[in-house]
Amino acid sequence: VLDFNDPFSTEVKPRILLMGLRRSGKSSIQKVVFHKMSPNETLFLESTNKICREDVSNSSFVNFQIWDFPGQIDFFDPTFDYEMIFRGTGALIFVIDSQDDYMEALARLHLTVTRAYKVNPDINFEIFIHKVDGLSDDHKIETQRDIHQRANDDLADAGLEKIHLSFYLTSIYDHSIFEAFSKVVQKLIPQLPTLENLLNIFISNSGIEKAFLFDVVSKIYIATDSTPVDMQTYELCCDMIDVVIDISCIYGLKDDGTGTPYDKESMAIIKLNNTTVLYLKEVTKFLALVCFVREESFERKGLIDYNFHCFRKAIQEVLFEVRMKVVRSRKHQSHMQKNKRPTPNGTPRMPL
Repeated sequence: VLDFNDPFSTEVKPRILLMGLRRSGKSSIQKVVFHKMSPNETLFLESTNKICREDVSNSSFVNFQIWDFPGQIDFFDPTFDYEMIFRGTGALIFVIDSQDDYMEALARLHLTVTRAYKVNPDINFEIFIHKVDGLSDDHKIETQRDIHQRANDDLADAGLEKIHLSFYLTSIYDHSIFEAFSKVVQKLIPQLPTLENLLNIFISNSGIEKAFLFDVVSKIYIATDSTPVDMQTYELCCDMIDVVIDISCIYGLKDDGTGTPYDKESMAIIKLNNTTVLYLKEVTKFLALVCFVREESFERKGLIDYNFHCFRKAIQEVLFEVRMKVVRSRKHQSHMQKNKRPTPNGTPRMPL
């Protein structure tokens, strides 16, 4: 397997592993979330037969590698260096097909988690109970409870109660897969507390009900304020981003086809029939702030826009710090590699 020992991969780009049994839906998830593939088109995807790596670099916050593992590969085989696989991993997503007999999947999950934890205790273990669109609400809850109980009991029997597993009910036919991926990605963002604090300050001083910081490419929300996330609210935000991008692609370009459909002038206002206003503003060319505002509060739009200007300036300062950290990390890695190279007479260089 190439590039597992990429010197920049662990320091600069966290690695997300997609694992699970064959035909559990791993590749479909990746295509729908990061390639805007229609869920119905995934029915024609061929089964993955080799490890696929993809760099996701939409912004300084959404910046990681996804490794999609075929279900039939035994990466604990001696020919694989599984320690190298897990050492640079930020999150391990294990996909379980909820419509199939999941006993074999639970056995593979236990083996994978226990081996990975021994190599890298800092991995976030995320369990996607997938394809729940075909289950009733009661069946969803029962399935999640059963998988949760069995997986944690297996860890307890092995004396590994300190391993934490996070569980999500997901489907590519609704927004649940985007919300689940949002939660996974947020755990890999060191600046998350800062972003949440900025959003809390912004909404409290602007009379806003709820605010999300979105990656407009993938519709993953990077951060939100401390108030609870309602699934219907999140879905409305995703739909708004789709509308804004679609209309911008039609009307946002110049007559000669040049320019970018989404730029610093991009904004949108949608008034809902329940006296709520959806307000979208461009933060960077990859990020958007989407707010829920009461109509009476939106009358003070000038105040909201001024506070947004302050918020965007703060986000740009955070992004600058992220970029500087990446530059320093790359310089350090390059320096380390240079010192590892032998001198012309074949002797190793001494570290400075």
